[in-house]
Amino acid sequence: MIKRISVLFILTIIISLPFYLNAQNHSKEDKALREKISQMLIIGFRGMSLDSSKEIYDLIAKEKIGGIILFDYDVPSKKSKRNIENPDQLRKLCSELQNLGNNHLFISIDQEGGKVSRLKEKYGFSPSVSQQYLGENNNSLLTKEWASRSARNLKSLGINLNFSPSVDVNINPDCPIIGKLERSFSQDPQTVIKHAKIVIEEHNKQGIVTTIKHFPGHGSSRSDTHKGIADITNTYDKRELIPFKELIEEGCVEMVMTSHVFNSAFDSLYPSTMSYNTLTNMLKVQMGFKGIIVSDDMAMGAIAKEYDLETCLDKAINAGVDMFIFSNNGEKYDTEIGYKAIETIFQLVKQGKVAESRINNSYAKILKLKSKIGLQ
Repeated sequence: MIKRISVLFILTIIISLPFYLNAQNHSKEDKALREKISQMLIIGFRGMSLDSSKEIYDLIAKEKIGGIILFDYDVPSKKSKRNIENPDQLRKLCSELQNLGNNHLFISIDQEGGKVSRLKEKYGFSPSVSQQYLGENNNSLLTKEWASRSARNLKSLGINLNFSPSVDVNINPDCPIIGKLERSFSQDPQTVIKHAKIVIEEHNKQGIVTTIKHFPGHGSSRSDTHKGIADITNTYDKRELIPFKELIEEGCVEMVMTSHVFNSAFDSLYPSTMSYNTLTNMLKVQMGFKGIIVSDDMAMGAIAKEYDLETCLDKAINAGVDMFIFSNNGEKYDTEIGYKAIETIFQLVKQGKVAESRINNSYAKILKLKSKIGLQ
């Protein structure tokens, strides 16, 4: 019996040794780098409450990721009640998450209203309306009332980052992911700007970060980037850039979300999320955007089906992306995706493919925005 225990003990040590040595071999500088990289990640997970046995617990407590994203529906299993059951449950979950993250966590959600709403009436939340409904009514007071109601609701739940408003111009009403889902305020850029500003202002009053999306515009597409490539080369309209440009010029934009659309006029090789010309030359240089660029979900087909993790992270960071969403809510659920992303970016820096200054720049912007809304 003693001999058997000894053999098992030795085998356990041998199996664990590489991981142990790897952890011990990290210098203080490498550990600091990995913490900065972790802040660049927003991760999705399964669970109605915080469970110390689940991967998200260690990703927050030990890896110190930048944020999490909440969903009501789990796509891989095709089941509801992924993170959201009712207001009391969600409020408790957000509190548990924030406490674990030492009040330093972006707790994010896609709450545009209408068909893109994670906080549904059937779960006990207040009703919402679509952006198209608000744009068609074109009444500033009406938009302000709905936006204020939504922002106050998010605040009461402990959510501090909303991936809204969509400023996509409704070029193609039959676009399966924008027009068909009533996510655009209007086909008129000025109407989009008018109502997007109100949504941003009402969220700001509650200390909630907003995100304009999907740069450089998804409203003309004929296909859905969730499923695969969406080539907008022949459908794109220059009006699609106007809301981004004017809202940035007015100084009310803190975060811009990329789209995964492909436009050969902007980049002959890569979709927008991985395009230096689109994100750095157009968004940062020409439009003067100095805030955080966040990717659309990296689990979407236009990225995940076309590129390996190293390639998409390499190209996207060098293109200008500061934060990455890994929803874990695509075709499959990967408990290791957070760790894989951290290690992949770390190795890209060590190999000289990504400059450490890029990581430092993103990290500084993330901490600055978190400090602004009281996340210390």
